[in-house]
Parts: sequence; structure tokens; C-alpha cells
Amino acid sequence: MNAPKTIGTWAAYATVGAGALVMLAPFYFMFVFATQSRSEIYSLPPPLWFGDDLLLNLQILTERLPFWRNLGWSVYVALASTALTLLFCSMAGYAFALMEFRFKNALFTLVMATMLLPSFMNMIPTFLIMDALGWIDQHRALYIPGAASAFGIFLMRQFAAASVPKDLIEAARLDGCGEFGIYWRIVLPLMKPALGTLGLVSFIASWNNFIGPLVVMRNADNYTLPLALRSLQSPVNTEWGALMTGSAIATLPLLVLFVLCSRQLIAGLTSGAVK
Repeated sequence: MNAPKTIGTWAAYATVGAGALVMLAPFYFMFVFATQSRSEIYSLPPPLWFGDDLLLNLQILTERLPFWRNLGWSVYVALASTALTLLFCSMAGYAFALMEFRFKNALFTLVMATMLLPSFMNMIPTFLIMDALGWIDQHRALYIPGAASAFGIFLMRQFAAASVPKDLIEAARLDGCGEFGIYWRIVLPLMKPALGTLGLVSFIASWNNFIGPLVVMRNADNYTLPLALRSLQSPVNTEWGALMTGSAIATLPLLVLFVLCSRQLIAGLTSGAVK
């Protein structure tokens, strides 16, 4: 009786393992190619193990790009975007979940409706607004416009409604605590799981953002990593080893962050689902 169950279990493990190999293969080859020269990358069969050209590829990368400057800008933009997103989305989520004001439901519906718009529809309006503000080629144009994302507001609102007791808020108000004091001293500490999840998602999204810098950035010294690495590609003379080296360096922080925070991500996304 246990034989069919055992076969089914092993079949499930084999399917999951095969899927994991398929998903991990691009990352593995990226790190392998980062240590190979362009001629070795183009060889058949392609190299399956690490080579000796990592330092040469890094030298080519830093000669063709202000790579470390671009890396610094990526760190700055990602941290600023994450901090502003956590601040504004948590405040908006607290207001929509635990405060009463006119047109609350209509405003929340309007915020959610913005998630239906394809991202490419924002390119021209974003450029026109940033140009009117004089923010072209300014990094503030990459993190201020998206500081209050609809997804972040929705996540914070759902978590606050499910995890922050209204009686606690009312008691704080009776004791004379102001709304900002309630938010800072009571609501924010209780929302740490959701804040961790939103922070991780926001950091990854900002780190990988390509369209935003493409629309507003003009000077190569101000590029973030995705746009800087794309500028390495050319129709005839792409140094794929250097490009893979830059991609590997850009990917490493995200891999480490995800390994350290994957449980936090899953817990934050599911903790507000059940009241």
C-alpha cells in the first residue's frame, strides 16, 4: 500500500529537483562565464567549470565603465527607495486600516486601480514630469516618484488591519497620544514582519530597475548598474566575460539578501492573510 505513495513522493522530488536545476543553471553559467575569456565563452562545447580570467574581466569592466561609481549609485538609490517606501506605505496603510475619514474607501479603491496600469504607460508622463521639475539626470527621480507604491500600501493596510488591535489604538488616544505618536510607538513596531517583507521586495525592485534610469539618466557616470551593464553590449564587440563579471557582482548582494531573508519574506506575505 505504501509503494504508490513512495513512487509518487520520489516523482515529486524529482520534478522539483529538475525545476530547481533549470532555474539555477543561468546563475551557475553566469558565474562560470565571469571567469572565462570571450573566446572561451564562444567555444563549443562551452566551459562548464571556472576559469582563470576573472581579474582580466574585472580590469576590462572597470576600464570601459565607471563600474564602482555605478555600483555606489545603485546602493544609494536602492536604500533611499526602500526607506521612503517603508515610511510612506506604512503611514498610508495605518491610515487606511485604522483611521476613519471621508472618502477612505474611494481613495483606497483608486490606489488599487493604479495597479491595473501597465508600467510602460508611465514612461512618457514620468519623463515629462521629471523634465518639468528639472530632475533629469538626478537620482531623486528614481526613488521619489515610486515612494508610495500601491502594492506597499495594500500590504501594509492588510497587515495592520489583521495584526494591530483597534482597542490598543483607542487606549493610546484616550491617554492623549497623538496620531503620529501612535503610528511611531505602537503601530510601527507591530508591523515589523510586513516592513521586512516590503523592504526586501522594494530593495530588489529598485536594484533591478532598468526602465527608470533609461528614461531619466543621461550621463554614464550617473547610471545605476542595470543600465551601465547594458551599455557594455554592442552589435560586434561585446566583452561577454566582463559583462558576466559585472552581472555576477550585481547579483551577489541579492542572492545573499534572499538567502538571509527568504523566511522573513514568506512570513511577511502570509502573516496578514489570517486574522
